[in-house]
Amino acid sequence: MDRVILHCDLNSFYASVELLDHPELREQPVAVCGDPESRHGIILAKNEAAKRFQVQTAETVWQARKKCPGLVLLPAHHEKYHHYSRLVNEIYDRFTDLVEPFSIDESWLDVTGSLHLFRTDGKGLADRIRQTVREELGLTISVGVSFNKIFAKMGSDYKKPDAATAITRENYQELLWPLPVSHLIFVGRAAARTLGGYGIRTIGDLARTDRTALTQLLGKQGGTLYEYATGAECSPVIPARELPPPKSVGNGLTFPRNLVGWEELRAGVTLLSDEVAARLRQLDMKCATVNIAVRDPNFRDISRQKPLGVPTYLARELVQAAMALLKQSWAPGSPVRALTVTAQNLIPADQTGEQLDLLSPGAPPQREKVERIERTMDGIRKRYGKEVISSARVKERRGQEKGEK
Repeated sequence: MDRVILHCDLNSFYASVELLDHPELREQPVAVCGDPESRHGIILAKNEAAKRFQVQTAETVWQARKKCPGLVLLPAHHEKYHHYSRLVNEIYDRFTDLVEPFSIDESWLDVTGSLHLFRTDGKGLADRIRQTVREELGLTISVGVSFNKIFAKMGSDYKKPDAATAITRENYQELLWPLPVSHLIFVGRAAARTLGGYGIRTIGDLARTDRTALTQLLGKQGGTLYEYATGAECSPVIPARELPPPKSVGNGLTFPRNLVGWEELRAGVTLLSDEVAARLRQLDMKCATVNIAVRDPNFRDISRQKPLGVPTYLARELVQAAMALLKQSWAPGSPVRALTVTAQNLIPADQTGEQLDLLSPGAPPQREKVERIERTMDGIRKRYGKEVISSARVKERRGQEKGEK
């Protein structure tokens, strides 16, 4: 008997969470960004109204406002997103004990063993979960229903927002095979370009290609993609409690427009590092190494890493290390198409010991005190908003930006 797998994807998650506090803005184009006051800030998320203006995630604020002059910008509150992510997954836990988070706003659910409790089929249960999330949290989700995880995820992408789509053994060839091969999970630009060179342009083309030929073309990934396209993928849903601790935490983006100059690169690095640091604190872990991966417009990649003097989960220290790597390895003024910041060599936060941190020219404060300050600031921002408290250096920089305008 086939399993019944759901993939639940929160719609426009960051923007939807922010709009819970700003219901008057629901019909207006709204975007969430790292620094609303900086034209070089980067868009993190947008609502449906902004999508109609072709506003894209990872483009700069000035670029988005050229498309949509009336775009309303709101600051990001990462702790709030993690809070709502936990609440949503707690709702999923009511329907099955097999819930595997895939990201902050996506989860797989294996409901095979619990369908009889709700006296419905997979699509009916998906609709019930959608209704529960909407009524209790004011958020919407799109749900894919299928017999494996890959097709379930493609089902949640098939129709948005606030929809449920069933991908079955009877309809998957009709629904999925005509789609571009790039729509298949884990088919990136490079793989799509390679496949296209051999006439493989749709998921159906991929499924009809000999598996051995695909393996010769793409290595092990070729065989994996063949299984995805043909519906042969059968990996289990692994509950979060059974997942091994992560070996690294990373965040990467391909930018709609190349980043040029240290100011724009710092904006991109800060955006990525903020999320990495928030995830480290959520995991209660610190990193001993920072890695950056950089791609130029010609798809040439470099990767550099730097050991830290002291393990950290502080965003500003991740930014400092990443920018130091960039300045050592990247030519000034050279454009950057994609950027990734990864925290490596993770250590439980309570095992790193007490260290000194040379953050000021005076007597160095104990690192533990600095971390307590950062966690206290996190709590204040979570309750009152990100902009209510910041360092003097940040306020000085924003004041300069306002003066330049």
